[in-house]
Amino acid sequence: MKIGTILFHGSRVIAILILGQTLYFKFSGSEESKFIFSVMGMEPWGRYGLAVLESFCILFLLLPRLVWLGALVGFNLMLGAVLSHFVFLGIVVKDDGGLLFLLALVVFALSTYLLYVERKKIPLLSEYFT
Repeated sequence: MKIGTILFHGSRVIAILILGQTLYFKFSGSEESKFIFSVMGMEPWGRYGLAVLESFCILFLLLPRLVWLGALVGFNLMLGAVLSHFVFLGIVVKDDGGLLFLLALVVFALSTYLLYVERKKIPLLSEYFT
């Protein structure tokens, strides 16, 4: 197997695992999730809404023909997460040592990589990459 193939599929799997793990906390209403969305004035509707969007992101990343869409959704969700940390939450949330911020950065980077690799499959933009 080529290194590019391993990197591509590994990026998908890591992003899916990170997003899937955070889904549990959003849907279960963990104390940390409630705190985060309360600080931003989005509890509970924002927590559930973002969990649904992250679920779609995971689904798209699982489907080979829609990896570009999962990467696009993940890129935008994690851009919002990173900006939320800078504007509302800070890097460290409830003594997590910056773990949530780091996970958001990892998924952001992986989504950026996947978007680059899948750029020729993005409708409306594909004609510019041929």
